[in-house]
Amino acid sequence: METGKKRYDMLGDHPGRALLFFAIPMILGNLFQQLYNITDSVVVGQFVGEQALAAVGASYAITNVFIAIAIGGGNGSAVVVSQFLGAGKIAKMKTAVFTTLINFLVIGICLGIFGIAFHETILRLVNTPEDIFADAALYLAIYFMGLPFLFMYNVQASIFNSLGDSNTPLRLLIFSSLLNIVLDLVFVIRFGMAVRGVAVATLIAQGISAVLSFFVLMRKLKGYKEEETYRYYDADMMVSMVRIAIPSTVQQSIVQLGILLVQSVVNSFGSAALAGYSAGTRIESICIVPMLAMGNAMATFTAQNIGAGKQERVKEGYRICYITVFSIAIGLCILCQLFGGSFVSLFLEEGGSEAYSIGMSYVSFLSFFYCFMGLKTTTDGLLRGAGDVLAFTAANLVNLSIRVIVTNVFAPIYGIQVAWMAVPLGWAANYLISFAWYLTGKWKKIKVIER
Repeated sequence: METGKKRYDMLGDHPGRALLFFAIPMILGNLFQQLYNITDSVVVGQFVGEQALAAVGASYAITNVFIAIAIGGGNGSAVVVSQFLGAGKIAKMKTAVFTTLINFLVIGICLGIFGIAFHETILRLVNTPEDIFADAALYLAIYFMGLPFLFMYNVQASIFNSLGDSNTPLRLLIFSSLLNIVLDLVFVIRFGMAVRGVAVATLIAQGISAVLSFFVLMRKLKGYKEEETYRYYDADMMVSMVRIAIPSTVQQSIVQLGILLVQSVVNSFGSAALAGYSAGTRIESICIVPMLAMGNAMATFTAQNIGAGKQERVKEGYRICYITVFSIAIGLCILCQLFGGSFVSLFLEEGGSEAYSIGMSYVSFLSFFYCFMGLKTTTDGLLRGAGDVLAFTAANLVNLSIRVIVTNVFAPIYGIQVAWMAVPLGWAANYLISFAWYLTGKWKKIKVIER
């Protein structure tokens, strides 16, 4: 096993302590990830203008689909890595890591080529307003050039988390976020590159982060002493990993595709509405960070403990997640109600503009329902960690269907606000389906690895 010291033990410490110490760096790391993602919007919104913000926002939902593929695939493959680690099979764990890296490097390159070739077609399909189309296409084309780096970084972050190390991704994210901010400001303010500048800054920051992450991961793997010889690629293991990774990837990407379909409706309301909606979704992405971190922590906790044959610890950890989720949700609601206007003004000028009003409406309404997001992610995380991917995939498809159908049917009739009113309906349905499946206990019987 690894010789380095940690402040927690997923298999031995009290579940609350293990989850807390693991989740806190993930929360901080995810906050920096969101800071990394929203810097482009803040810089162009403040220093270029509302239309530039709308152009970046039009690309945001599209890029999230590809990010979701990387995260979903990485999380799915990481279940196998975690369970091998929990079972003490270090050589197989290392083989799983290298197999994952090779797979997703190839996928990232292929999708990057696809995106560069068809980025304008994608923007047309989601009804991108003509007055921002050129800037949105430019941003998206440059973004796709960096897709292999994005894939490698996100997959490597999932691997670090599967090994119980959430501190290393945090340190790397702090570095890359600060680098992205500096480059954004230099390219936009100093060189006047506008939307092109923030896209190039993101490309450079992602590339450096992916390379650094790779070398740190290789060094970390050397700390694990294996008794058998590991392999750099195992086709049989790849098949086992694909069985979990594909549903996880499909779930992540389809949900983001659903958000993209929702945005296509929002796009039809014009660039001002899109700018306000973009500001609201960026704030939402920050608010749900703790919930996502608890879900990922629960997935790693579940995978390692099931790998060690400790199913009852999983149930105890899950109960503790409820207390944490409700506490966080109450705090977020208070913050958004008191300071929502200040948050929106980071992207848009405060006042009575249509964009600002839409952003405020989004933030104020959704803040009452973050508890549903937390319950959904922790329950999905438990099922994902157990390898019971079909159940939570089905639940997320219901979530997606509600959001897309409600928005497409009712937003043209009752207005753009329907786009965010459908969100908590989807979250709640997702949670209830996943929780009902959890109660059956069938997740305990899923066989992912040979013990």
